[in-house]
Amino acid sequence: MLIGKNPDIPSSEITPQRSYEWYLSRRKFLRGAMTTGAAALGAERLAEVFSPSTAAKADTKLQTVKSPLTTTGEQLTSFEDITHYNNFYEFGVDKDAPARNAGGLPTRLWTVKVEGKVKTPKTFDIEVLLKLRPLEDRVYRHRCVEAWSMVIPWVGYSLSEFIKECDPLPSAKFVQFLSYFDSKVEKWYGEDATIVWPYSEGLRMDEAMNPLTLLTFGLYGQVLPNQDGAPVRIVVPWKYGYKSAKSIVAVRFLDKMPRTTWNDQAPNEYGFYSNVNPNVDHPRWSQKTERRIGQAFYAQRKGTLMFNGYSDLVASMYNGMDLKKNY
Repeated sequence: MLIGKNPDIPSSEITPQRSYEWYLSRRKFLRGAMTTGAAALGAERLAEVFSPSTAAKADTKLQTVKSPLTTTGEQLTSFEDITHYNNFYEFGVDKDAPARNAGGLPTRLWTVKVEGKVKTPKTFDIEVLLKLRPLEDRVYRHRCVEAWSMVIPWVGYSLSEFIKECDPLPSAKFVQFLSYFDSKVEKWYGEDATIVWPYSEGLRMDEAMNPLTLLTFGLYGQVLPNQDGAPVRIVVPWKYGYKSAKSIVAVRFLDKMPRTTWNDQAPNEYGFYSNVNPNVDHPRWSQKTERRIGQAFYAQRKGTLMFNGYSDLVASMYNGMDLKKNY
């Protein structure tokens, strides 16, 4: 695992995909304007309509700082692949379905309720959460249980910082995350009719408090696209991707292990812990290797790393446990 110095250019300074698309559309417009006479609108009006500030507003950039908790030395997966290869079954089971269907997700006037074993139940507005701590650039490997992977420049801060604001009681041993669900908005949820909604995931308290666990608001320096779990999600880089709840509306502190969606769906295939482990195969496929999204399909598969390469910072939490049963 390489955890160390952040790249010289933080993800917040990388040219966003939509800014580049704006640049191309501007050139196309100007070429058309010269041939149709639209340039008569005047240079000042064109500059106003296609100003960089307009593009910046559309991109909704986030102000970020560098973080020492970042993976280095690996090529980032493209913005296009990260936002068009998704598992978000409420918006369809195909990988490109969330990008097509998640546009109606209402990501503002968004609140997150804190319930359960806490001193006082609370509700946090998304704007408050965005300002609760400095937002950090963190590049993490992402490993899906389906044996594909990405390298993603996330934006957020340690979930532990949020938990401190929640004042959990000493009896709280687990944290449960519930995702947004509205059948009028997420009309595609019935494509897998066996799933009980809303989506539920959970962590043991020490896992939630590990500094790697990220309360996540963006990627590539921008707010999260809807299909990637806007406006707030969890990222747990040493676990399979389905452990990272998207579009969170409630956080519950519990004294018992919570029920979770995929563990309920198929307990013989999806465990509660679900740590990335190349030595424990999924019942229907090997976990020893993975396919990096964005590379040619016939490219050599990468060997999967124990705990997705984050052993130094997380392995001690599982001392004494039979890792062959953690799936």
